[in-house]
Amino acid sequence: MKNRFLELIEGSLKVHWELPALTDYQGETFYYKDIAAEIYQLHILLEQAGIRKGDRVALIGRNSSRWVISFFGILSYGAVATPVLHDFKPENVHHIVNHSEAKVLLAAKQNWEVLNEHAIADVELILSLEDWSVIRSKRPEVMKVREQMKAIFSKQHPSFSADEIRFHVEEPEELAVLNYTSGTTGFSKGVMLPYRSLWSNTKYAADNLPFVRSGDHFVCMLPMAHMYGLAFEILNGINKGCHIHFLPRIPSPKIIIDSFSAVKPRLIITVPLIIEKIVRNKIFPVLEQPKMKFLYKLPIVKQMIRRKILAQLNAAFGGEFTEVVIGGAAINKEVEAFLRLIGFRYTVGYGMTECGPLISYEQWDTYKEGSVGRIVDRMEVKIDSPDPENVAGEIMVRGTNVMLGYYKNPAATSEVMAADGWMLTGDLGMMDKDGFLFIRGRSKTMILSSNGQNIYPEEIESVLNNLPYVGESLIVSYGDKLAALIYPDNELVAKNGLTDEELNAVMKENLTTLNEHIPKYCKIEEFRLRTEAFEKTPKQSIKRYLYQEKT
Repeated sequence: MKNRFLELIEGSLKVHWELPALTDYQGETFYYKDIAAEIYQLHILLEQAGIRKGDRVALIGRNSSRWVISFFGILSYGAVATPVLHDFKPENVHHIVNHSEAKVLLAAKQNWEVLNEHAIADVELILSLEDWSVIRSKRPEVMKVREQMKAIFSKQHPSFSADEIRFHVEEPEELAVLNYTSGTTGFSKGVMLPYRSLWSNTKYAADNLPFVRSGDHFVCMLPMAHMYGLAFEILNGINKGCHIHFLPRIPSPKIIIDSFSAVKPRLIITVPLIIEKIVRNKIFPVLEQPKMKFLYKLPIVKQMIRRKILAQLNAAFGGEFTEVVIGGAAINKEVEAFLRLIGFRYTVGYGMTECGPLISYEQWDTYKEGSVGRIVDRMEVKIDSPDPENVAGEIMVRGTNVMLGYYKNPAATSEVMAADGWMLTGDLGMMDKDGFLFIRGRSKTMILSSNGQNIYPEEIESVLNNLPYVGESLIVSYGDKLAALIYPDNELVAKNGLTDEELNAVMKENLTTLNEHIPKYCKIEEFRLRTEAFEKTPKQSIKRYLYQEKT
């Protein structure tokens, strides 16, 4: 018998029919039976619009109940979900919609207002994510069907019950999700994730997070257009029959803490930035006070202080969580050492979009500090090193979670995937005798921000290099900030007689212009002018590794 992802979701809706499933912040709550009914109504619209199994359906908007319902509606119909990050620039969204050949776009009002309808002329149906009202349809009759959708549904299902649910019957290798790692032409890679990957990730969570039970609460903080948040807050949560709560558009730290206090989540999925902010801004300053430093030197008092800090930290996360899973980026070593010291229930996992996303994980009480856990079920890892325990090498993965390849990009696919199924991750690592994986760096140029966003420096540089008086540039990370190293076009500077002060003023304007043309999470905080050209390889590529993490 085939292992089917949609069978898991179908079964969960039936079993948890009367339980609450999704709640928007200070808004509507959908029960599992409501999700099923809404899914079938979306199917009515897709069918009327002539959408076939395998057609791509793009989806853009902030986290919400409607986003989740739409996602499962797309898959259960047999179409391919193409999530788009809500804060991509309009031109990025246009590119993804066109490159994916999406037949349908479901867009939140805020996103649709900034898109150009004519730039995505081939899309056959555009729906509002909030209520599935028809924005544009190449079939006029779809508008009429939308107006009568609830009546049509009621006629088709006069007494809708769990026994009536029949979802698309998928094949393991069938394409389920097309997830773009970037939005920009020339850099975007549509990761093709098959149903086996969704099933494997969801099944792993079901089998290895036994403390998560039906009726438990989640607070959804991570963008669902990224596989990390989608897989472990949404797919895992719905499969287990949990109640998922969505935060408002731009959740402040206070709202996050308040939501934890009110919801009391069982499992918390987060990125290092949130944990590090709490520890660095709330705890470390207290420990640095002269009186506290003195008391901290007394062994008995030190233990009391640690217990009090742990109690406060646990309370800040709602008090009823079994563990906090940190992923998406590397956690600061000082912060991790402190969390381990006080006994905070955290663990660190590792994955990538191309694995849907999980590669390694270990439960908090058996997790080894500094690692990213052990290899998950149905996956293999090998280190391209003569001595993997002591010498870092590129991490290679193979198994059920791995993607089919990059959409319409065989060259990029062949660069990372070998004929025998091994995939190059671009990350450097080591593995100890107990099977724990340790990340030691990145062999590729992508910068992973502290909040888990993938940042591709070449994209930003391609914009910056076209601005006035910029000769060459490099985007580098300095801690949590991004900076631009700029080698000016000195010939043009001299020709126009610019003073140092005038050149700096131009570069400040360039930085403002640059930040207007890139996503907010890519914001460049500062620039530094260089007096010497960057060192180059024989191919005249800048030797990036010479300029990373410099102070």
